[in-house]
Amino acid sequence: MFAGNVQGFQHLGLPVTDIARSRAFYERLGFRTVFKTALPAEGGAIQVAMLDLNGFVLELYQLVGADLAEIATRCDGHVDHLALDVADIEQAWQAARAAGLTPLEDAPVFLPFWDKGCKYFNVRGPDGEKVEFNQILG
Repeated sequence: MFAGNVQGFQHLGLPVTDIARSRAFYERLGFRTVFKTALPAEGGAIQVAMLDLNGFVLELYQLVGADLAEIATRCDGHVDHLALDVADIEQAWQAARAAGLTPLEDAPVFLPFWDKGCKYFNVRGPDGEKVEFNQILG
């Protein structure tokens, strides 16, 4: 049905409560803002920003009114986590701690995924979303 039309990942949408704070957080992780706009809505304007990291596009959007209030009550947002591919998990661990981020794990965790496994750890973003750093071991 979708064969030949779906060509790959386009972006991940993430609702946030403070778009400026979230943009600053993701820009610290290496993302760059490639597009931003405000969409007229009842009660204000929906703020949207598209951020890119090596072809991975993250759409941040801040709703208004009751929708914004509902987003603020979520623990993990709509998405449990987003995973960032890293070349060296130990270096990412040190960089995260040096940046004042608090990993949710005591150390990078090994999983028997892929041919030789992977290692990962998570931090929390500004709205409680989990951001995973992941190295596929080779």
